[in-house]
Amino acid sequence: MKKYVKTSLVSCSVEELFEFHLDSNNIKKITPQDTKVELLNKDFVPEEGEILEIKTTKFCLPIFWAVEISLIKKPNMLVDTALSSPFDFWRHSHIFTKKGNVCELKDVVEYELPFGVIGNIFYSLIEKQLDNMFTYRHKQTKIILEKKDKA
Repeated sequence: MKKYVKTSLVSCSVEELFEFHLDSNNIKKITPQDTKVELLNKDFVPEEGEILEIKTTKFCLPIFWAVEISLIKKPNMLVDTALSSPFDFWRHSHIFTKKGNVCELKDVVEYELPFGVIGNIFYSLIEKQLDNMFTYRHKQTKIILEKKDKA
């Protein structure tokens, strides 16, 4: 099992950070421009046990995800686990912690690639893709939420 971790500081309240991530429509706002995201269940209300279906398209390849909301601990944690995805295993923990006047946004992704030993060859490529994606997501989240404070 591999683990990817990305941490950033955002100038907002922990409640704002939590609510932003709870709104599945924000996935589109924080996804890199080279990836198209389509939410397949339009009026999704995130609650434990509910399943969000997503279609992502990158390099003209559509990939379907079914992601179960595994845990909601308002306002500090949101965990989703893929029921179907391109990975053998995928669990994504969004962790929000107040740190003085700012909040820490921490994404922890535990994952396992398919195809056993052959899949292991691709770990460095996947790590790079994850880092690119989460660096972009953190940057966009920071821009969106910190702009709200100034509006």
